[in-house]
Amino acid sequence: MCGIAGMIARPGDAVTAEQVRRMTGTIVHRGPDDEGIHARGNVGLGMRRLSIIDLSGGHQPIYNEDRSVAVVYNGEIYNFQELRRELESRGHQFRTHTDTEVIVHLYEEMGVDCVTRLRGMFAIALYDEKREALLLARDRLGKKPLFYAQRAGRLFFGSEIKAILAGEPDLAEVDPEGVLQFFYYGYVPDPHSAFQNIKKLPPGHLAEYVRGEVHVRQYWDLPRYGSNDPGSDEACLEEMERRLAEAVRMRLISDVPLGALLSGGVDSSIVVALMARESSTPVKTFSIGFRKADFNEAEYARLVAERFGTDHHQLIVDPDIAKILDHLTGMMEEPFGDSSMIPTYCVSQLARQQVTVALSGDGGDELFAGYDRYVVNLKRRRFEVIPSWLGRIYRNQIYPRLAPEVKGRKLAWNITLASRDRYLDGVAFLPVLHRERTLFSDQFVAHAVSCTNPFRQFERYYDEAPASDHLSRLMYLDTKTYLAGDILTKVDRMSMANSLEMRCPILDHIFVEWVTELPAKYKFRNGTRKFLFKKLAERLGVPAQLLHRRKQGFSLPLVHWMRHELKDGLLQILHEPRTMQRGYFNPESIGVVLEEHRRGRRDHSYTLWMLLVFELWHRNFLEKAASGTVHESSRCVAGPSFEKSSAPIALGDAR
Repeated sequence: MCGIAGMIARPGDAVTAEQVRRMTGTIVHRGPDDEGIHARGNVGLGMRRLSIIDLSGGHQPIYNEDRSVAVVYNGEIYNFQELRRELESRGHQFRTHTDTEVIVHLYEEMGVDCVTRLRGMFAIALYDEKREALLLARDRLGKKPLFYAQRAGRLFFGSEIKAILAGEPDLAEVDPEGVLQFFYYGYVPDPHSAFQNIKKLPPGHLAEYVRGEVHVRQYWDLPRYGSNDPGSDEACLEEMERRLAEAVRMRLISDVPLGALLSGGVDSSIVVALMARESSTPVKTFSIGFRKADFNEAEYARLVAERFGTDHHQLIVDPDIAKILDHLTGMMEEPFGDSSMIPTYCVSQLARQQVTVALSGDGGDELFAGYDRYVVNLKRRRFEVIPSWLGRIYRNQIYPRLAPEVKGRKLAWNITLASRDRYLDGVAFLPVLHRERTLFSDQFVAHAVSCTNPFRQFERYYDEAPASDHLSRLMYLDTKTYLAGDILTKVDRMSMANSLEMRCPILDHIFVEWVTELPAKYKFRNGTRKFLFKKLAERLGVPAQLLHRRKQGFSLPLVHWMRHELKDGLLQILHEPRTMQRGYFNPESIGVVLEEHRRGRRDHSYTLWMLLVFELWHRNFLEKAASGTVHESSRCVAGPSFEKSSAPIALGDAR
């Protein structure tokens, strides 16, 4: 595991090792053990390494026999031993025992299609000197991040945005569409980023940079949903157990201490059960809990640990939420609204005290229809009897006239939509262009209107999903958006902030393909989410009291914090002139929301959280970077300003 960064200049221009080192210096947390630089002519590749396999011989970059192909990469290739044997039989010579070297020789055999043979998580940068071509590739589901940008005849890439800004500070131009998407979803979906000219390489895609042009193409997608029926629950269970056990077994390969994050939920419990079966020594497991009982899953995690005899480490945290949030919003280069990043950060910090690698249970909800919102959306299909013309009248003419305190106004908006649009409305936090205009300034709303509809990409995923039933379309949509943009982003950033490698066996792409092809009846039956996955948990001996309780996940006591710990501190910044002068928010509306929440009249905790992390991102990343107090190379970053003016506001101009 590591972080990568680099650049390609015009032919004839030189890239120095110091330029590349400036980029990799911003991501030392991703790889504190080693540094590697390739700087030759107009090409610079760099990496920071967290040593996991072949501790002494895995130094990157790694080259082919004549050093015409060089690679740096972030991730793990779990089938590298099988691929190595195959490549050696074809005459390739290996100098190390690391998985990285497989990529170089496989590229010699297959060209850019080599990524189709890789089983694992990865972000790859490979330069072919003979072709004068750079290959960038990202794993199928987006476990590892990869950003890229072009400016002044150069291409820059990196595991994190701050590495790119270190190479080219002038790329620090805030993207209005990225900001708008954050308010809708709590994250910025690919291929956008929070910066106008910096792109995310989408999962399952590769990019070739040849003769000054970037060519992006998809190399993988999910297969057709419901295309393979095993015939019975028992046959399905047996195959599911065999396949997932293999995925777990492959992820136990490590030359450093390894453990598992245990939340007390179904998914992580299944992973721990399979790890315990494979391990000759007790599995190290880690969990955290909160003092507020409603949000404390530590007791369930302890039950699983006792059942499978793990070496369990538990911490009940009473975090300094203001301090942690201040730190994380400065570390994240984009605004990020998933509050579970805080417990993820805390449990990663706990695990790193004992291990360097940890397995997690991420991915089960997207594969096995585990989210409550699927149940809600399916139940609300009964409202489709409402005529579409009546729905339009309500949303366009009645809703805008209703006071915010009118109960049921948002529910009525939602149920008058068609199934697809109802789901998208349900996952949107602050849909500026739809039902949440009052929180925002007239200037920001006017600029938002000129942006691409934030729902458009999500609508396309739903409409073009390889599925015929509604539920499978929703799972496809979430896998392409929420999984990569929120869940895996959170897991990567919070674990890497602690120099911890996280592995997700449920998201092994071979297992994912098989589960995708199962009919929906095996995933959701009679209102039961994760129907057969819970049967697998029973089969493996997971305690029964875990399987049918209310889904909780890494929840936070946000309502409590917003009315107590954060009330007199961080929340006050939302009303400060400094915040309002940015021009995003309507001061009067923000004041009303704050007062209603303080007095307990209405629960605005998630709205306030979104606004708070956005403002803290401005202060702790954009402004500090502009002053040079975060990363010297990011000093030109600054946020857009909305001032009352008859002239158009240049939102993209961050300086």
